[in-house]
Amino acid sequence: MSKKYTLTSLVVWVAALGYFVDIFDLLLFGMIRTSSLKDIGITAKEDIERMGLMLDNWQMIGMLVGGIFWGILGDKKGRLSVLFGSILTYSIANIGNGFVHDVYLYALLRFVAGFGLAGELGAGVTLVNELLDKEKRGIGTALVAGTGILGAVVGGFVVKWVGDWRICYFIGGGMGIMLLLLRVGIMESGMFETMKQSQAQKGGFRLIFSNKKRLMKYLGVVFVAVPLWYVVQLYAKYSPELADAMGLHFSDADRKSVPVNAIMLTYLGLTFGDFACGLLSQYMRSRKKAIWLFMLTTIVVIIAFFILAPKSVFLFYTGICVLGFSVGYWAVFMSVAAESFGTNIRSTVTNTAPNFVRGTVVLVNLGYEFLKYRLHYNSVQANITVGIIVFALAIWALTRLEETFGKDLNYIEE
Repeated sequence: MSKKYTLTSLVVWVAALGYFVDIFDLLLFGMIRTSSLKDIGITAKEDIERMGLMLDNWQMIGMLVGGIFWGILGDKKGRLSVLFGSILTYSIANIGNGFVHDVYLYALLRFVAGFGLAGELGAGVTLVNELLDKEKRGIGTALVAGTGILGAVVGGFVVKWVGDWRICYFIGGGMGIMLLLLRVGIMESGMFETMKQSQAQKGGFRLIFSNKKRLMKYLGVVFVAVPLWYVVQLYAKYSPELADAMGLHFSDADRKSVPVNAIMLTYLGLTFGDFACGLLSQYMRSRKKAIWLFMLTTIVVIIAFFILAPKSVFLFYTGICVLGFSVGYWAVFMSVAAESFGTNIRSTVTNTAPNFVRGTVVLVNLGYEFLKYRLHYNSVQANITVGIIVFALAIWALTRLEETFGKDLNYIEE
């Protein structure tokens, strides 16, 4: 008789803590971008923005490559191999970040860190969805995502308290190493163990790309979550440039805290949004309806933000926090990704889909940079233009998805 897992089981909370460390390390660069670049010799305001975008891109490219690697590994060798390998990789890379004195070495280590970070969330969510009862797995995923997203809030407090960006990287890497000790008692998914005995193809993209319906569903899963990272990138990480374009003025001391405050507030909103959207999807017994409601709310909040935020710093920060709440459907998105595909490619999907979503930040950055530096849009105009494209894709994507609430996950894709 298989073991029964509940919402208080160790596997749920280890997955949540893993995602907590993942988000802490992933968003840390955004918080210390300016101070770290200045410390290694990049001082001009325009160079800090452009070098920051370059380093962001390398981190996200690492996540794209890592998502493919860890996803396929999870389907071929098991979910636990990913949990151990990925966290060790990004912990070592983040410790290495604390020693850099050159922007190119910085970029290489951000790539390696992104590669490692790519495996954490997908493997954890796959395990939770396969081990919990189908009526509880949505809440389990919300617990993982909501708790994990608090990593950005805690990261903000650590940056403010510690101050030294190098020590912040050491703390992030150290937390990852400590988390490895908690992983020792976690058991492999029973669904994976059963599937391992079958002759079905395990992992890889052939099963996705060889079937048009499956491919459209996969693309739908990816594009539906891009608005979240559009908000994180252009409203939180690059909040100083957005505030400047809106005519808001900060002292030099206050300006240094703008990205830290914005990221903390965005992820505070995301934490509550993920819990709310997860519970709403359970109440409505529908993943799609919950995502529709949150996505349309985000569009309304963005319109209100550009009308009200230029009036004061308080409204600017309040708007960013509310935006974080309104795009808080990441947990439900992860449930949809895990529930939409069979056991033999579930790890591939749940690892690659969120990392392809994160990887679209590269396209968001390139589009924003092209509009601002080639077509000479200001930050607000570039932001809105990119946003229109992002939401058009997301709305199309949501129409391609099937309802997955209560779906039996114990099946194999042929």
